[in-house]
Amino acid sequence: MEEKLEQKPSDLIKIVLYGPESTGKTTLARELSEHFNTRWVPEYAREYLQDKWEREGKVCELDDLLPIAEGQIALENAMSVSANEILICDTDILETKVYSEAYFNEYCDPRLEKYALENQYDLYLLTYIDTPWVADDLRDKPNEREAMYDRFRSALESYDRPYIVLKGDREERKQIAINAINQLKAKKI
Repeated sequence: MEEKLEQKPSDLIKIVLYGPESTGKTTLARELSEHFNTRWVPEYAREYLQDKWEREGKVCELDDLLPIAEGQIALENAMSVSANEILICDTDILETKVYSEAYFNEYCDPRLEKYALENQYDLYLLTYIDTPWVADDLRDKPNEREAMYDRFRSALESYDRPYIVLKGDREERKQIAINAINQLKAKKI
């Protein structure tokens, strides 16, 4: 079980799009992967939970979180093999940990928490809530965006994760992200 939550070693620069729902993470992950001619890791939770919603009419439950985390890491490990110098991740299991605590009375499975803290990334791109909230089958916190943003930021600070905040329109965010990633690439050379 635990090895299913572990990152495989890699020399890639790993970037995580991170933050509350409906803040443009997936769009930016796609755009950054195109810009850097590399792979991006989709958000496994979205596929998993959309399927659950369509099959059962149910939303996320506590028992879903470990399979979601395992699926996210499996996708990340698979995409790492064919990525080109950089891997763009549209979430990580630290985000799953934050959602677990937000939705399940501050509880997080110890196995999930362990790997959320052990798995490492070079930079988190924390998406601010200055984008319009768009409803869908899974999004449910339109009135709690600021509180959720604060939770995400607090987790990054508590666990000493490198991050920058992305604000502004789509192009502004993209340019800030590109500049930050280029700085990481220059340091790696």
